[in-house]
Amino acid sequence: MNKDVKTRLILIGGGTCSGKTTIAKAIGKRIIGLKYVIISHDNYYKDLSHLPHEEAMKVNFDHPAAIDLDYLLEDLHKMLAGEAVNVPEYDFVTHSRSEGKLCIANAEVVILEGIFALYYPELIKLSDLKIYVDTDADIRLARRIQRDTVERGFDVDTVLTQYTQTVRPSHQAFIETSKKNADVIIFGDKNFDKVLYMLNAYLQYDLGDR
Repeated sequence: MNKDVKTRLILIGGGTCSGKTTIAKAIGKRIIGLKYVIISHDNYYKDLSHLPHEEAMKVNFDHPAAIDLDYLLEDLHKMLAGEAVNVPEYDFVTHSRSEGKLCIANAEVVILEGIFALYYPELIKLSDLKIYVDTDADIRLARRIQRDTVERGFDVDTVLTQYTQTVRPSHQAFIETSKKNADVIIFGDKNFDKVLYMLNAYLQYDLGDR
């Protein structure tokens, strides 16, 4: 990597199960010839392993305060400086955070996805491109039920209670309002290919041709 070239930070925000991870991976596959890394701010939830399980279950994980923002920003600054970092792992069953895997160094593009990716002013200031994934609420709820029952072992009643009590209100208060910070809005998969084509062209011109 040319040290004179600034590492680019792409933020991908949107509601729960809107397709942020899928789009991040699709963008990565289309960044031809550029070294990239994808991280999720879900890995940076605060470690609640010191709390009884019943207490941890009461925490609103759909509130911006649930993220360890200082830790996330520290790692992002290192990545943007070309350093490798140990991206932590988060267990949503035990609500514990542990040391994860080493992230590649000298990435030319860092893609950060998460429901609050466009919420924090500190991230907005660091970013070069901000994408919001706008997916219908019914589709997102169906995907969340599927994910949380299969991957996290929750029953449907628990998922629905969490959705109505914390997920939906937090979406309206913090996530939907962050849409105003986006440079690009992807409506489901309607303009997906066009956006990816434009993004790849932008990155290839901005980084690859220097």
